Amino acid sequence: MGAEESAVPASQEHSSSQVVRAAEAQFARWADEHLQVLHRVAYRLLGNAHDAEDVVQDTFRSAWVSRHLFDASRSERAWLLAILRRRVADSWRNRPDRELSLDGGSLDIAAQSSPAPWDDELSSHVQRALGRLTVEVRETLLLVVVGELTHQEAADLLRVPIGTVLSRVSRGRTRLRQYLIEAGENHEGSGDPGHTERRRA
Repeated sequence: MGAEESAVPASQEHSSSQVVRAAEAQFARWADEHLQVLHRVAYRLLGNAHDAEDVVQDTFRSAWVSRHLFDASRSERAWLLAILRRRVADSWRNRPDRELSLDGGSLDIAAQSSPAPWDDELSSHVQRALGRLTVEVRETLLLVVVGELTHQEAADLLRVPIGTVLSRVSRGRTRLRQYLIEAGENHEGSGDPGHTERRRA
């Protein structure tokens, strides 16, 4: 009787350890496959590499704690980006010196901008240009272009019609390109006092 009683907990313990190992393996794969993309999105939303690292760490910590809630029929990246979006909002709520509203308002991501570890190509110009977009357009554009979500996944995450996502991404691409062209023209003309006048002529 005593042997039988001790065999049941041992079996349960073995099963539990298998579940934990499987969860750890899945979590490690998530980090390998999605870490860089999450960091890019966080950086573009926050404009600061250190803040982005903190938010990504919080995102993975939350993902581990709530891993049992993950629906395998959903995109892993979409689920992680949904958590990231909430952590970004939390980060900005705790910093009243900056402006942020993921549901509306403004986001000053140009301030204290620092280059992302893997992105040194006109990073500050891109960051400033992103800061000129509305919050809704910027966030949608980042989810699709940087986060690599499908338009439907972004629509589901943001809880808006897919047509709204398509429109925001199109407007965002167009305006971002326009702002970057303007930034390039201003940079080229910064050393030429007559440049502005020739442009107006």
